[in-house]
Amino acid sequence: MWPPVGAVVFDLDGTLIDSRDDIVAAVNHTLGTLDREPLPAATIYRYVGDGAQLLCARATGLPEYAADLEPVLDTFLDYYAAHPIDHTVWMPGALEALEALGDLPLAICTNKPRRTTDLVLDALGVRSRFAAVSAGGDLPTKKPDPAPLLALADALGLSPAQLVMVGDGPQDVLAGKGAGARTVAIAGGFQPREKLVACEPLVLLDSMAELLSVVTAWRG
Repeated sequence: MWPPVGAVVFDLDGTLIDSRDDIVAAVNHTLGTLDREPLPAATIYRYVGDGAQLLCARATGLPEYAADLEPVLDTFLDYYAAHPIDHTVWMPGALEALEALGDLPLAICTNKPRRTTDLVLDALGVRSRFAAVSAGGDLPTKKPDPAPLLALADALGLSPAQLVMVGDGPQDVLAGKGAGARTVAIAGGFQPREKLVACEPLVLLDSMAELLSVVTAWRG
């Protein structure tokens, strides 16, 4: 028996915002500094979701913890920090969902580095909407590990079972399930629908526009 919902936690990239073009620009700028050819946007999209370090590793073919990757990551982050929302837009229905759920505590759980997370939220003017934010690098582990979500529950003074984890990727669903939270997968983000289905979220929605009715029912 689930308790009533106490807070809604959102992934950021692909769930609340469509940041693909800014990420592609930062990756291909970084590759250019290495005298490498740019990658197709569709290829880079597949690399997003597990944090900037793994993104850069995938884009360059370097091991995730190679010493040679450190300056590559720095170049990527510096460029992204200078261009946080040049092309970023809200995902369909996302801003409306935040407004509709505004009487509940809202939080963000993202693998995006803290530096760029804060810059993006500030540039969009929405940092104050969120009672808590867990970003990449805040903890030793990141999604799909449940630790970031458990930390958010603690920060909000709630049990994990009172949280709803909303995301567009398998790492969001797996983190939510591991923490003991309700999980809502949103199709149409950065990850293919079949990957979301395979993770068996509690609910799979076609758009953020459907989220309010689900959360309202869970609030009892």
